[in-house]
Amino acid sequence: MGISDRKARARQRLRQRILAAAERLFLKEGYENVSMRQIARQIEYSPTTIYHHFRDKGELFFHLLESYHGMLLERMDRIYSRGGDPLALLKKGMRAYVEFGLANRSYYRLAFMSPPEFKAESYMVKGTKGTALFQTLQHSVDACLAAGRLRRMDPDLVAQVIWTMNHGVTSLLITNPNFPWVNRDMLIDQVIDSAVDGLRSLRGSPRSGSPRKGKKT
Repeated sequence: MGISDRKARARQRLRQRILAAAERLFLKEGYENVSMRQIARQIEYSPTTIYHHFRDKGELFFHLLESYHGMLLERMDRIYSRGGDPLALLKKGMRAYVEFGLANRSYYRLAFMSPPEFKAESYMVKGTKGTALFQTLQHSVDACLAAGRLRRMDPDLVAQVIWTMNHGVTSLLITNPNFPWVNRDMLIDQVIDSAVDGLRSLRGSPRSGSPRKGKKT
């Protein structure tokens, strides 16, 4: 291994240490209460060293989420690439989302339960893993609507209803682990079935019969 290779690996290891320290502090103290100086103290480096790798704590937070979003996106891509009944694939995707959140609770808390207050323009940014992840849900909804497997309604409404239902069961299972839940798998399956069944019979949507148009992936 050459000197340049060793330097590159050392740099990558330090980046991972910085990200791990930031994640711990974000979870413990809350994003707004963490400074770059605190993160530097965690890894026993100067703040200047961190600025050589990340512009600010916002960029640190973005990289943390993108890493997890990328892992979940790979799982979703494997599900949808198999093909088959679009409604069955939609349910499999919903199940994968919940299972991933429960298996990666730190990620889920950071991303959806205690994130900084994002500005509107920070959402659905082209080229990010987070945007691509939500678009997999949108595409799955579009496929179900096109195949007549869901009642025709505003596709954005459908996608957001599904995400809301998924988030509800995921966050409750994370924040209330000692509640006397019924069998967890049965509960998750029933939530998913109830959400999808409701969308198959829902009436009176704001833009009934309007497929998504002009959305770029």
